[in-house]
Amino acid sequence: MKKYLIVLLSCIILVPSFGSVFVYVSFKLEQQEIVKTICVQRKMVFNACNGRCELQKSLKKYDDNEKKMQNNLKEKTELVYILNTSNNTFKLLEPIEIKAGFSARFDNKPVSVLTETFRPPSLFI
Repeated sequence: MKKYLIVLLSCIILVPSFGSVFVYVSFKLEQQEIVKTICVQRKMVFNACNGRCELQKSLKKYDDNEKKMQNNLKEKTELVYILNTSNNTFKLLEPIEIKAGFSARFDNKPVSVLTETFRPPSLFI
């Protein structure tokens, strides 16, 4: 199930980059209808255009829309501001007093002393 979800999300991410391909495929699927009805040169006997003029118009229109969307996105990203306010109230605390009966003593002598030097295991040598 995770694999299908990954493939689906990858396709969704890649769809906008194939926009001009979709325009071209839709043109090829409807090319005969475009030549008969929409093409500027449809009434000419030897029509060399074959609807490519409409393909160029639709590709230009798609590119213009893409640029317009990028400009709108750029404007929106410039208008995003982060407002960080803090409502912290600070109050003073009294200092902590050190009690006189502190139990740790540093004036006693050490109980034992290690006289040998640490040596790493000889297994790695």
